[in-house]
Amino acid sequence: MKIPKRLQPLVDDGLIEAVESQLMSGKEAQVYVVRSHGERRCAKVFKEAKQRSFKQAVQYQEGRRERNSRRSRAMAKKTRYGQKEQEQAWLNAEVDALYRLAAAEVRVPQPYGFIDGVLLMEMISDAEGLTAPRLDDVTLSSEQAREYYDKIIRDVVKMLCAGLVHGDLSEFNVLLAADGPVIIDLPQAVDAAGNNSAEMMFERDVDNMRRYFGRFAPELLSTDYGKEIWALYEVGELHPESQLTGCFEHDTRVVDVDDLLAVIEDAREEQAEHLAAQARNEQDDEDER
Repeated sequence: MKIPKRLQPLVDDGLIEAVESQLMSGKEAQVYVVRSHGERRCAKVFKEAKQRSFKQAVQYQEGRRERNSRRSRAMAKKTRYGQKEQEQAWLNAEVDALYRLAAAEVRVPQPYGFIDGVLLMEMISDAEGLTAPRLDDVTLSSEQAREYYDKIIRDVVKMLCAGLVHGDLSEFNVLLAADGPVIIDLPQAVDAAGNNSAEMMFERDVDNMRRYFGRFAPELLSTDYGKEIWALYEVGELHPESQLTGCFEHDTRVVDVDDLLAVIEDAREEQAEHLAAQARNEQDDEDER
């Protein structure tokens, strides 16, 4: 096929030897099957901001750290420079998450490099060597559903131990490879410790998987891994090899509303003091310039 414009520089540099076909085109990126270093791999070409439709919700961006204070202020003020940097930070988040999870032995596509908005990564294939289907496109036996559900639960535990929550995990973001489920699409991955919505997103991810696999093995619908795993994580007792039961005893104690409101008010005051100190520091930085 004709070489796409965005892939031509990688072909010129010898990183890609040939472009075989377009695998998919989504709202975030276009994916091509390529030959690289003698292997079939995928090239994910991220679309430019004006062509993309995924909303970079504040809910997902919370907790992502930006070390450069000038860049951070520009992003917060939404200047032209800030918007450009925010776009780059959003793309880098997926790439960084992919490398981080691969290192944690989560079953994700193996990344091979990120050059000029193009991510080279492993081509995920099924048992016949064909492009692996999404979970949504397959029918499973009850035995397969139980096996794959267990693998997914193990992977989300490893993800959480690595400090990340997928944030949008469902049967549409998991491929079924020859060796089992492979988690894909991570632009919205969130920092588990730095995002106030991380717990909600994590439980939603696990519940999505529970409902999907429960179609084929109804007994899985009674499991409650999401709350069990998060409870272990909160007290620092979650490990990649943690023994899980799929059960969780919900707290039925009556909440002391007055005490809760006092805690909330203390947190608000602490946050206000933190923001005021941050503003003073930023003003001092500006004055020094």
